[in-house]
Amino acid sequence: MLARLHVSSPARRGQPMEVRLLVQHPMETGFRFDVLGTSAPKNVIHSLQATYAGRTVFRARLGSGISANPYLQFWVVPEQSGELRLQWQDDEGATGQASAWVEVTPA
Repeated sequence: MLARLHVSSPARRGQPMEVRLLVQHPMETGFRFDVLGTSAPKNVIHSLQATYAGRTVFRARLGSGISANPYLQFWVVPEQSGELRLQWQDDEGATGQASAWVEVTPA
């Protein structure tokens, strides 16, 4: 799955840092029908986890109410430089990930 991750880097120690993620995914709800009347199978991203410097900093459970190509935004307060890694999985078992190195400067 393609994704675009944006972080505010360099970040300042102890100051909130914005993290934005856009994932290219159809997020099929399972409620749509084709011209023959058969329903499209449900396939949504159901779990997403963010780790920063080896520690979980954000976790989300998503459902069929999320639009296609989901956009998520959250804040992290960095204390040291490290890797921000986001991982997600959909109903078909497909996984995706995005990561970025965050450089932290003194406050």
